[in-house]
Amino acid sequence: MKVLITGGTGFIGSHLAERLLDRGDQVIALDDLSTGSMANVEHLEGRPGFSVRVGSALDPPLVRELVDRADITVHLAAAVGVRLIVERPVHTIETNVRSTEVVLDAAAKKQKLVVLASTSEVYGKSPKVPFAEDDDLCLGPTTRSRWAYACSKALDEWLGLAYWNEKKVPVIVLRFFNTVGPRQTGRYGMVLPNFARQALKGEPITVFGDGRQSRCFGHVKDAVESVLRLIATPAAVGQVFNIGANEEVTILGLAERVRDATNSSSPITLVPYEDAYSEGFEDMFRRVPDVTKLEKVVGFRPRTTLDDIIRDVVEDQRRRL
Repeated sequence: MKVLITGGTGFIGSHLAERLLDRGDQVIALDDLSTGSMANVEHLEGRPGFSVRVGSALDPPLVRELVDRADITVHLAAAVGVRLIVERPVHTIETNVRSTEVVLDAAAKKQKLVVLASTSEVYGKSPKVPFAEDDDLCLGPTTRSRWAYACSKALDEWLGLAYWNEKKVPVIVLRFFNTVGPRQTGRYGMVLPNFARQALKGEPITVFGDGRQSRCFGHVKDAVESVLRLIATPAAVGQVFNIGANEEVTILGLAERVRDATNSSSPITLVPYEDAYSEGFEDMFRRVPDVTKLEKVVGFRPRTTLDDIIRDVVEDQRRRL
């Protein structure tokens, strides 16, 4: 099987490429290197069946060529990270929606399977926890750029499912919940690698807000396993799936656990949201996935413990330093 991964030199994309190659598949990684990095796939260069094309998922002729050469497309290319989203909302909306349209249009020619990466952000401020795939979405006002990412990814989902319903393009939508692990950087505000780096350097561990907001962190190896199983499951087509673990932790509690794991003496500092991002920034208080549907359809649910995840991220940051 030949798989095209847009965003293929990124964090999740590089891990997915590695697993596909290990099982004998061929991989084409398309990336414009705006957030991805060749360093993430340098260990894959020279392996049979692996190639990288430096280019944009916004380039229709290029995408048509690569989709035509592949059996499946996993569309991971997107604007990522809270800081980038807040600072560049135009880039966020245009990149996410347009690239998805380009990929789906290319796949429609021969009705090839497309796996669309979405996000837990689409649930917005919903008070219903845990989040299930058929729950209502509750987004903030359009005057807050914070919600541009969630809205753009929700539109991606609607577009993908419309291509399935109207044009019979097989599509699977994946809502990732705080996927972390080796090769992830804190460049755009990813909290766990930032905490690990700060703790290892003995710097203050900066927690935005009051730290009571909670999240669930899933290991990238579990996310990749979920993707591979869904690709192999015909019943997954036309469906939306949460991808993530459900071990909940407050961000303040996460900072304390990272500090303990690194034997660091770093102080934990609370930073108001308006100082970290912009005035009026809104955050979600809890974000917990219901992964019942994933387990029912493919017989798997992410189970890597948070302690193991923290250990892997700390060791990765230690190597970087």
